[in-house]
Amino acid sequence: MRWRISAVLPILAILAGQTGCQRPATDNLFELNGRMFIFNYRIAYATYVITLLRVRDIEDGMRFVATFENPAGGNALVVERKIFPAQAKLVIESPHIECVRKERPYGFEVKIFDAAGGLIQSLEGKVKSSLDQSILPALPLTKGPAYDRNEIAYNANGEIILRDMTACPK
Repeated sequence: MRWRISAVLPILAILAGQTGCQRPATDNLFELNGRMFIFNYRIAYATYVITLLRVRDIEDGMRFVATFENPAGGNALVVERKIFPAQAKLVIESPHIECVRKERPYGFEVKIFDAAGGLIQSLEGKVKSSLDQSILPALPLTKGPAYDRNEIAYNANGEIILRDMTACPK
């Protein structure tokens, strides 16, 4: 009897390990992996960055349309791109944005379409910044391929002129 239990235990351990590591079955192709604002101090701009992780194989010809709330008000910002089957994750960056306020949630939506244009998946969420965009310079600090100092980005005392957000929505 002892040899039978010792032969069965390794098999049970292998089976338990294989079932415990599998992801739950889902119809979704992507899951939200990250969301943030990127502030580029040297070039004086901000963008949304949304990261989606592929959880299933995808077919050729798919595309996404990402819509971002415009922090400055007005029309939403839209980005549309092709998705390649070899992509393990999608990094979606918005056009440059203005007026990001600290701790204010800004909405986004990403729609995934198949090759025929049919909607397959939709993801949405909100992004909050821990900083106001007022920390950025009003103009890029450098210019040209040699990163020369952009003199108009500095005041007479040599200090960086920061972005004015008085016209931005609260």
